[in-house]
Amino acid sequence: MKRFLLGCIVLLSAAAMAQPTKSPVSDALRTMLAGREKNMIAAFEEMPADKFAYKPTPEQMTFGHLAAHIVAGNYFFCSNVGDVPRPKIEEPKETEGKDKLVAALKASFEFCDSALAKADDSKLNENITWSDGKPRARALAFVTLASSWADHYGMAAMYLRLNGLIPPTAKPVEKK
Repeated sequence: MKRFLLGCIVLLSAAAMAQPTKSPVSDALRTMLAGREKNMIAAFEEMPADKFAYKPTPEQMTFGHLAAHIVAGNYFFCSNVGDVPRPKIEEPKETEGKDKLVAALKASFEFCDSALAKADDSKLNENITWSDGKPRARALAFVTLASSWADHYGMAAMYLRLNGLIPPTAKPVEKK
């Protein structure tokens, strides 16, 4: 019975995934968001408050700077991907401490949740104004957002490991 039920779930899931979509790129980014948000926030919650000034080498950014950088990136890229106005907020500074930085990180991902809900692939070829003031296709914001999440989580994971901590995605799954 369990195998039959599992087989039905797999079959129905496959059928649902096979349905054509009008916005496969936007849908993929929305799917990625939940996991990236969960892991990124967990990584910054894992690091002790007194380690937010930590940086592996003098040339690298501090862990707090990384948090502030992710917040700024989320607001910039998610507003451009979703074609929604960027909220007028005061972005955090790297020295503001763990509580403020983690709260700002959470708020930026909440904004991404709402902005990406409005994203659709019909606008991929439209130009947006990039951070350097030059026009670029909106598609670049999609790709950059996804790669930024991966890059920044990798950095956070490295910083955690260098401080003897295990990144969220490397922790063993708890059995229920």
